[in-house]
Amino acid sequence: MPASLFAAFALMTAAAVMAVLWPLARRRPLKDETAADLAVYRDQLNELERDQAAGRLPAAQAEAARIEVSRRMLAAADAPPEPVQDPVRARSRRRMAACLALVGVPLAAVGLYALLGTPGLPGAPLAARLAAPPDRTDVAILVRKVEDHLAANPRDGQGYEILAPVYLRLGRVDDAVRAYAQAIQYLGDTSERRAALGEALVVQANGVVTKDAAATFQAALALDPTSPRARYFLGLAAEQDGRKADATAIWTKLVQDSPPNAPWLGLVRTALERIGAPVPPPPSAAGPSDSVMRRDAAPVPPAVGAPPGPTAQDVQAAAQLDAAGRAQMIQGMVDRLQQRLDADPKDLDGWLRLVRARMVLGERDKAAAALSSARAAFADDATAQARLAALADELKIGPEAGN
Repeated sequence: MPASLFAAFALMTAAAVMAVLWPLARRRPLKDETAADLAVYRDQLNELERDQAAGRLPAAQAEAARIEVSRRMLAAADAPPEPVQDPVRARSRRRMAACLALVGVPLAAVGLYALLGTPGLPGAPLAARLAAPPDRTDVAILVRKVEDHLAANPRDGQGYEILAPVYLRLGRVDDAVRAYAQAIQYLGDTSERRAALGEALVVQANGVVTKDAAATFQAALALDPTSPRARYFLGLAAEQDGRKADATAIWTKLVQDSPPNAPWLGLVRTALERIGAPVPPPPSAAGPSDSVMRRDAAPVPPAVGAPPGPTAQDVQAAAQLDAAGRAQMIQGMVDRLQQRLDADPKDLDGWLRLVRARMVLGERDKAAAALSSARAAFADDATAQARLAALADELKIGPEAGN
């Protein structure tokens, strides 16, 4: 243990002991309680005289009060004296308390540390942890590495986009708002980024959809009218403003436009039930808008410059298939993405899309395997590790979720 740390612990222990010993070491003269009571009664008699002289107390009431106070003075004077405390015994008790403080407090501290602490755990200075290869389970270190990267590259919008949702999950709401704003500034304005910024503003306002948050959600809808996140929070803003009919209309339309297995449906139905509105059933089959809604549901949007998804012809062809045909088509696209990443693993955005696609298809084990492969492919990239850790936390897969 460094000498400075040992000295600090010793001073803290000494301060705790002195807090116990100081009151015991002070000798206070014993007060005669009878004399104190008599002094109080004499003051009361003097006060009665002053009140009667000032005319604030009638003579009859003053006389009755004087008789009562005099009676109490006689009772106090006739009371037997309290036994005098033995100074030897008092000194012995002080010494026992001092020994207990000097020995018991340090022993109790050591015992608690041995029971609850880890004495054999080696030291882990922050500088050494930052210099070591990134630990994918230490979110704080990953965040610090990305922050150091942004300090050296303040115009890296992708870094801000990575940190923003992580900040929000860590409770650093102000930092999340600033990170979302920086991501929009350097990467460009999209509906997903606007909706995410609006949600951070709502969290910052303790759940209230403020004027700025509502304007941000309106901007997200202007970029993508199907954005579920923006539509939900605008309905919440209507509810908070007392516009129940508007909230009902917004949320009902959102339910009708959503695919049957949309993850936000439970939240919207609960909101409709909260305001006493009927909950419409979602469509039994999803049309071409299904792919748009699913893409918007991703809290972390894809990076700028990522390879495009299905073309308009692909969506049109998928809409003409039955449910089984669409499922087979989607499975084939996901498998082809897996094969491409196995051949060229240095595509982080591809891995992120693959993990999400596996989870949508219900293939949790394959999603976890893809996440492990991605982490291995980017073992020395702190920024990539942070994005993968955020995705694992969001989807509840990987080591962080105990899988």
